[in-house]
Amino acid sequence: MPREQKLSDLTLVVLCGRSPRHLYVANALCAHTRVLAIVHESGVRLDAAKLKRYLDPRTVARKGWRWLRDRRRYAGGKEARFFFPAGVPALSHPELVHLVPHIDHPEVVALVDRLSPDVIAVFGTSLIRGPLLTRGRLGIFNLHGGLSPRYRGADCTFWALYNGEPDQVGCTLHRIDAGIDTGRLMAHVCPAVREGDDELTLFHRGVRDSAVVYGELFDRIERGEKIGQPQPDKGHLYQVRDRGWRHERDLARRIAEGTLRGIDLPPRVRWFHAEEKPDG
Repeated sequence: MPREQKLSDLTLVVLCGRSPRHLYVANALCAHTRVLAIVHESGVRLDAAKLKRYLDPRTVARKGWRWLRDRRRYAGGKEARFFFPAGVPALSHPELVHLVPHIDHPEVVALVDRLSPDVIAVFGTSLIRGPLLTRGRLGIFNLHGGLSPRYRGADCTFWALYNGEPDQVGCTLHRIDAGIDTGRLMAHVCPAVREGDDELTLFHRGVRDSAVVYGELFDRIERGEKIGQPQPDKGHLYQVRDRGWRHERDLARRIAEGTLRGIDLPPRVRWFHAEEKPDG
């Protein structure tokens, strides 16, 4: 089957997870650019320190509770139906897939060196470290599910709602550096927020909107547009362990009591042009 007409001549290698939202973004990039490969991780990288943490009874309890919670939240294929109306997630170009043990495996660097892409586009992988950070002729970029720097790390949609800041729900497109969601800002993508929305609806809506903007980012880079500002401060890094049952209970109560009552925010996109003065 011939590849569809591309809007951009930039070549990409996509590094992404395997959930419906990740496949949706990969498909959007395939439709917009010349994607040379899609890399999925097949396992979890374990070292002695990580194994020790995993065996800690508190970690086991926390991960067990999170697994049960997520199993309940994602029951019935809600995410699949949001991104794929037929409810069957699939890549438009499965022939491009490469499975690797973890994202920092030497196979990934070897693949990128062989393909020599203009750009590496990331969404939903484990933390990237080492030589891969220097690859990509024009850089390596990430889609992060929060508005950096204010919301870096994990569960950022949840924390924006918990903190009473629905206007801060959204995603960030940024360059990847050695930190966690700390690279130069390219764009903030905020979805519509309406009364009756919940965390997952808003998160998925933000990812869906960001898939379009991700492709537009590479159009702008190809045209030579000067995009990218350093983050004005460190903001806040949220970690998976920060979110406990008490926080879940409190946010559920507030939503039930109408914390989003009367909210009607439109979708917004903010581009961070290099010549503009950063906030802060």
